[in-house]
Amino acid sequence: MNRIAGRAKIAWLLAGALVLGLVIFLGEYLFQAKDWVVFSGSPHVYSGSNLDCGTVLSRDGVVLLDSSDGRVYSDELSLRRSTLHLLGDRYGYISAPALAGYSSEMVGFDLLNGIYSASGTGGTAVLTVSAQAQEAAQEALDGYKGVIAVYNYKTGEILCAVSSPNYDPDDVPDVEEDEAYEGVYVNRFTQATYTPGSIFKLVTTAAALEEIPDIQSQTFLCEGSYWVEGDEVICTGVHGEVTLRQALMHSCNCAFAQIALELGPEALMRYAEKYQITEPVTFDGITTARGGFDVSGAANVNVAWGGIGQYTDQVNPCRFLTFMGQIAGGGTAAEPYLVQSVSSGLLSSYRASTHMTDRVLPASVAATLQEMMHYTVVYNYGEGNFPDLYVCAKSGTAEQGGGQAADGTFAGFTLDEDYPLAFIAIVENGGSGSRTCIPMVSRVLEACMESMD
Repeated sequence: MNRIAGRAKIAWLLAGALVLGLVIFLGEYLFQAKDWVVFSGSPHVYSGSNLDCGTVLSRDGVVLLDSSDGRVYSDELSLRRSTLHLLGDRYGYISAPALAGYSSEMVGFDLLNGIYSASGTGGTAVLTVSAQAQEAAQEALDGYKGVIAVYNYKTGEILCAVSSPNYDPDDVPDVEEDEAYEGVYVNRFTQATYTPGSIFKLVTTAAALEEIPDIQSQTFLCEGSYWVEGDEVICTGVHGEVTLRQALMHSCNCAFAQIALELGPEALMRYAEKYQITEPVTFDGITTARGGFDVSGAANVNVAWGGIGQYTDQVNPCRFLTFMGQIAGGGTAAEPYLVQSVSSGLLSSYRASTHMTDRVLPASVAATLQEMMHYTVVYNYGEGNFPDLYVCAKSGTAEQGGGQAADGTFAGFTLDEDYPLAFIAIVENGGSGSRTCIPMVSRVLEACMESMD
């Protein structure tokens, strides 16, 4: 009897262990099955590091990528190139992290049916980008390196994000042997940082409006250069006596050197932090590059250049685009995103929603900046460059040194109920931001408007 009782206890223990193991397995299956299915080495899901299943559409319904039987890109060359950094290539040299962030939805996984439950070929992702705007930006850049991006600051939808150089994923060039493709593996919209040049004067202007009570009644003398303790700050012209609004319109280095020094390094850094200029942006599984602004311990002349946008200043295009949206939105804006929806059957789907950023500016300061930036468009760039739109903007020319041509920069937004768009263009070695970037941005904004209509 004792032997039988002992064996019975062992049997019960084994049965209990089996039940416990089954419960643990079912628990892990319920909570971790998605991770098991879409692990990065799965040949059923990935080609290189990129998803290899499902279909990707633009906001207009244009097929950008069909992976139901291998990776088939658009028939249009300019569209294939312009979306390379959004979709990735066949070999994983250029990755598409936004799509990878929705891998379980793209493979159509659910706990009952496994993967490819709906169509047998994966899900359908709809991006926020306009095929028309992507092509317009690709053609506008026309061999330049740089980035053009536009987003809806009320909804967060990124309508255009083109990084150049890029290449045709259907005809991969010899990247290592051709200097034209230097830096091609970097998505300049999310991964790069740039010296901003005079678009950074918007940060300095906002800080001055908040910090210095009488800043709008002050005037600043520009005689073509401004001396700071034996060092010269050179201006692009001789502007005479200017107000803050006129200084921004003329992009007067002499005036902004004086404003930066009046603010001082601590205030400049405090407001750059408040406006989140150096912070990364996170969306759709992407975390952008971090910018940089540090004038602590800098000589006064370098504090002056820092306020102008030409010292160690570094901005990420996506972050600065968001800051433009925050000015347009009265101090806050929608957070940007790229993936509108993903669907594959009833049990596996995703749809984006709008989330607002922190408030970084008082509404009154944002309103003053809007007026000043529109004044700059009217009396410097010309409203005729942006027909039928109320545009507020600032250009920049970021000196590179070493005999290189300056980078052209241009950033701003539209104040329009139907087309609430913020934009940024950075053209490497493009020279004057107003001369180089304005025609590009005008062309892309027109394409965005047509797509939204």
